[in-house]
Amino acid sequence: MRNEESSYLSKALLNESARSSRLASEGVNADATYRAPLTQAESSFGPLKNEPDQRSTLLVAETNTTSDGETPIQTGYLVGDNHVPLVIRPSKPDIPLARLAEWLSRNRHLIEEWLLKHGALLFRGFPISSVADFKVVASAASEDLLDYAERSSPRTELIDKVYTSTDYPASHAIFPHNEHSYSATYPLKIFFCCLVPAEAGGETPLIPIRNVTARISEEVRAKFSRTGWMYVRNFGDGLGLSWKTAFRTSERASVEEYCKAAQISFEWKDGDRLRTRQVRPAFIDHPKTGERLWFNHATFFHVSTLDADMRDVLTKWFSDSELPNNTYYGDGSSIAPDIMHQLRKAYLDEMVTFPWFAGDVIMVDNVLTAHARAAYAGQRKVLVAMAERITRSDLGGQ
Repeated sequence: MRNEESSYLSKALLNESARSSRLASEGVNADATYRAPLTQAESSFGPLKNEPDQRSTLLVAETNTTSDGETPIQTGYLVGDNHVPLVIRPSKPDIPLARLAEWLSRNRHLIEEWLLKHGALLFRGFPISSVADFKVVASAASEDLLDYAERSSPRTELIDKVYTSTDYPASHAIFPHNEHSYSATYPLKIFFCCLVPAEAGGETPLIPIRNVTARISEEVRAKFSRTGWMYVRNFGDGLGLSWKTAFRTSERASVEEYCKAAQISFEWKDGDRLRTRQVRPAFIDHPKTGERLWFNHATFFHVSTLDADMRDVLTKWFSDSELPNNTYYGDGSSIAPDIMHQLRKAYLDEMVTFPWFAGDVIMVDNVLTAHARAAYAGQRKVLVAMAERITRSDLGGQ
């Protein structure tokens, strides 16, 4: 384990329980269960460097210009064979932020059309340099922004409904996932903004879920379609978020009320610990296109997606049912290692990676496109905002 990781460990576990102290002695990063890093054998993020390959090139090809007379917009693609994301740039310099926001507000129908086609949009070259600027853009492009509820990642709220993308340690990659696919409600749109690119690494890879769905074998799709998937979460063992942070309350009654409404079973354990279980469909129909797509955290939270060292330590100290996070088929049966390998490979084979530029904003359809994060070095400031709440019960319980 590298020195900076050991230092982070010591600070994070200073006041934790005896069990957490034993874990620390084994070299486990206490925050590592917030986000599952890629297994060493399957990591495709590569070394920390900013030397993009063809799919990561910054040039824009095949540009087209549309204009409403006030704010002309160019569209194109990152050079390569991939049309994710669609790149949107000003066709002339020095367009004020207010004019961009006005154009976005008037052209939401066009933004929606592009988003449904491509799954993600990259706004590049606009004057976005602060948290407030980012909120102006996100609010102009979509409906009311959302709070971050039923939390699984450490984030800091900077201004109302705008957060750090994650406070997860820089030394770990974050596996691809669709935001809140484990919840009863989820955001249909996600916005990311880079104010300070990392010195090396730190990209936010995008993963087209249409392609991921197609890569999963018919047999695996059929099994998950029948059973759904189960997410089991244990709070209070000194690893991951506490239940008070995750549910944003210190009242057990409030947690219980939330869980009942969200179809989450709960079990209070001794020592102010909590176990939750939730079963969700592995597929949903896109709320606007009707496409049936793979949409879950079954791969992300599965213990086998942790790196080998962490997995070995956690399985040594915790029984299967006591792990901070783990996933199963919806009937509670285990998912075989070869199935997990197939699922991880489906995401990683579709990952599109490109460097951040200061002022970049990415708008993502959260069902059509998953996202990830590469490990990085140096300072990095990337923000997130979410919009357009979708409630599963409104879609027939999907």
